[in-house]
Amino acid sequence: MSRPDRPLFSDVSVTVAKGDRLGVVGINGAGKTTLLSVIAGRQMPESGEVRRKKGVSVATLDQITELQARSVREAVGGGWQGEAALQRLGMGKKIDHPIETLSGGEQKRVALAQTVVAEADLLILDEPTNHLDVDAIEWLESALGAFTGGLVIVTHDRKVLDAVTTRILELERGSAYLHDGGYAGYLERKADREQRAAAHESTRRNLARRELAWLRRGAKARTRKSKARITKANELIDRGPAPKGVREEDLNLASLHDGTPRLGDQVVELHDVTVGFDGEPPLITGLDLLLDRRERLGIVGANGSGKSTLLDVIAGRREPLAGRVVRGPTAVVGLHDQQGRSLAPNATVRQFIAGEGAQPDWWDLALLERFWFDRDTQRSPISMLSGGERRRLQLVVTLAEKPNVLLLDEPTNDLDLDTLRALEDFLEHWPGALIVISHDRALLNRTVDDVLVIDDCRARRWPGGYEGWLADRRRPAGSATHGARSSLGSSQSQRRGTAGDPKATTRSSATIRHELKQAEKDLERLEALRIRLETVLAESSTDHNQLAETGAALAECAHDHAVAEDLWLRLSTELEQR
Repeated sequence: MSRPDRPLFSDVSVTVAKGDRLGVVGINGAGKTTLLSVIAGRQMPESGEVRRKKGVSVATLDQITELQARSVREAVGGGWQGEAALQRLGMGKKIDHPIETLSGGEQKRVALAQTVVAEADLLILDEPTNHLDVDAIEWLESALGAFTGGLVIVTHDRKVLDAVTTRILELERGSAYLHDGGYAGYLERKADREQRAAAHESTRRNLARRELAWLRRGAKARTRKSKARITKANELIDRGPAPKGVREEDLNLASLHDGTPRLGDQVVELHDVTVGFDGEPPLITGLDLLLDRRERLGIVGANGSGKSTLLDVIAGRREPLAGRVVRGPTAVVGLHDQQGRSLAPNATVRQFIAGEGAQPDWWDLALLERFWFDRDTQRSPISMLSGGERRRLQLVVTLAEKPNVLLLDEPTNDLDLDTLRALEDFLEHWPGALIVISHDRALLNRTVDDVLVIDDCRARRWPGGYEGWLADRRRPAGSATHGARSSLGSSQSQRRGTAGDPKATTRSSATIRHELKQAEKDLERLEALRIRLETVLAESSTDHNQLAETGAALAECAHDHAVAEDLWLRLSTELEQR
C-alpha cells in the first residue's frame, strides 16, 4: 500500500488464525491503520492477496468512531454482556443516553464495548485504550484474554502489548518484520536486527573506502582492472545506507534542555481551590497544591473526575470556582491538551514550527528530528501527515515554545511507541516542572514520582509514584504502607521544612529524588568503567607503562565509586525520612 507522496509498506505476509494475538507496531505514518483496514476488508491492497475463511466474521474498532444516532444500550446490544461491558468502561450511568449527546471519548468507549461483545471470529482494535482509565484498561486486558478468536491490535500501551499479544508485526520504512513474543521480545529482536544492520553498513563503508583509494591511484592502475571492478567500485561509493530514522544517540538532549528558561522556587500554588463548571456540582473541592520546580507529578482518576479541568486551572485557561491560584514570576506554562492546537493544512512542518514568516532555527530542527520528523517530512505539507503524525507535531510545537512548566493531558493518545520512548527520554533530565495526566502505566512509571489521585471530589497526593498508588489500592483497607497525604502539607514541608524539627531541610523531595537518580547513573557509569579498566589491565600484562596508567585509573575509579555510593546512601536515607 502507498500514500500519494510515498509508499507505506510492501510484501507483507502474515497469517492470523483462531487464538492468535497479533500486535502491530510502527512509527506514525508507517501504515498501521491502513494495514488494519486491509485485513478487515475495507480496503483492497494495491498488490498481493488477502485470503479469508469462508463466512468469517470480523468486528472492528476504528480510531474515529461512527455510531448511529440511537441510545447507548441499542448501539452496543449484546444483552447483559453489553450492559456489563458498558459498566466496566465507565458508561453505566449513560446507558440510556442518545449517542449524539456523548463526547468523542465516550463514543469511543461505546464503540469498544460494541466490538468486544460482538460474536466475531476476529477482533481488530485500533488504539482501544485511548480514553480509558486504569480500571477499564485492566478489564479490557481480561476480556481480550478470555476471547478465543483471533486478535489484531494497534496500541501504544506497552503493558497491554505485553499482556495480550503473542506476536508483533513491525512496520518500518516500508518493510515488515514479524517477531514472536510480546513487547519485550519485539524490542530484543529489533535491537539485534539494527545491530546486524550497523555491522553490515560498517563493512560496506570499509569496502567503499578501499575501492575509492584504488580509483584514485589513476588511470594507469585502472587499465589493469576489469570493467566489472570499476562498476563495483562506483556502486559501492554511490550506494548509501538504507534510509532510517534519526538515532537517539545522534542528538544531544543537553543542548535541547539548555533552551529551557530557569525556574524560580515559586512555581504554581493552588490554595483551597474548587474546580468545576458554573451551575453544576463541583468536580474537585478544597484542593491545596504547591508545585516544586523539580515537580514530577501524575494525575489519575476516573473519566469525568475533573483531571483535564484541573489542568486548565493550573495553566490559567480556566478560573477556579473558588480559592486562589498563584503563579511564580518565572513560570512559563506549556499545555498539550487532548484536542491539540489547530494545524494549518497547507503549511509545511518546518513553516508551522517556525511561525508565520520565520525560518526554523537549529533548535527547532533538532527537536523535530528528535521526534522522528526527518528532512523529507519536515518539507511535507501538514495535509499529507497521518493522524498520529499530526498529534506528534502538536506535541513538538508545545515543546518548541520552551516552557519550564509542562502540562501533558493524555500525551500518549495516537502516538507510536518510538515517539513515546523519545518523549520519556526527553523528560528524564528535563530541568522544568512536569504534570502528566495519563493512563499509560509505562509512561507514568518512568516520568513521575508522585500521583495526585482524584476520587469523589477530593484530590489526594500519593508518594511513591503510580506503582506505589496501585499497590496501595490493591491492599485491604487499613493495610496501606504509603497512604495519601495532604497536597499542601506535603509541599509545605518540602519547601519550608517540618515544624519543630531542628534538622529539617529546605530541600524538596523532588530535588532529592532528582539527585538520587543522578547518583544511580553515576554508579552505573563508574561500574561500567571499572569493568573496562579491569579488562585493559588483564590484556596489558607485558606493557609496564600501560599497567601503571591503567592501575592508577582503576584506583581513581574505585575512589569515585565509593564517593558516589556514599552520596547515594545519604540521599536514600534523606528521602526515606521524609
